[in-house]
Amino acid sequence: MGEAIAFYTLAAFILGFAVLVIATKDTVHSVLFLVLDFLFVAALYVLLEAPFLAVIQVLVYAGGIVVLYLFVVMLVNLKRPPEAHQDPRRRTWLGFGLSAAILAELAAIALYSSAGAAPAGPAAALPVAGNTEQVGWLLYTRYLIPFEIASMLLLVAMIGAIVLAKREL
Repeated sequence: MGEAIAFYTLAAFILGFAVLVIATKDTVHSVLFLVLDFLFVAALYVLLEAPFLAVIQVLVYAGGIVVLYLFVVMLVNLKRPPEAHQDPRRRTWLGFGLSAAILAELAAIALYSSAGAAPAGPAAALPVAGNTEQVGWLLYTRYLIPFEIASMLLLVAMIGAIVLAKREL
């Protein structure tokens, strides 16, 4: 009974802070509510007896990702007025075409992986024993490509924020 009350209380806080993230007009306050949201998600992981995920949640998301968001918010001047003209060098159709190509690739990957899926059998045993070791083994063997793609996306986002914040000389 106590675990259910704790779960629903944490879930209510998580939902409340998530609403505040998108409802707050000040972007810095929005990022701070996001930090609180991530911390309550970590508390939920502790309640569900997943301490490794709780620590990773605090270190990676509440620490790293939110700091990256704060840098973006601080670097990009949100108070400046919107541009009065459109850039004639902007290639809108090229962007739409590349987006459509990426969506087609994702659809092809989804169809290919669902069509070639093998029937579910017993899971292969990993050569390591502990929970943390299993996560590390899977992360750097089976899920290495998605892990690297996520890190490249974060790098591109950071470079994009710096380019946007660069003032014209």
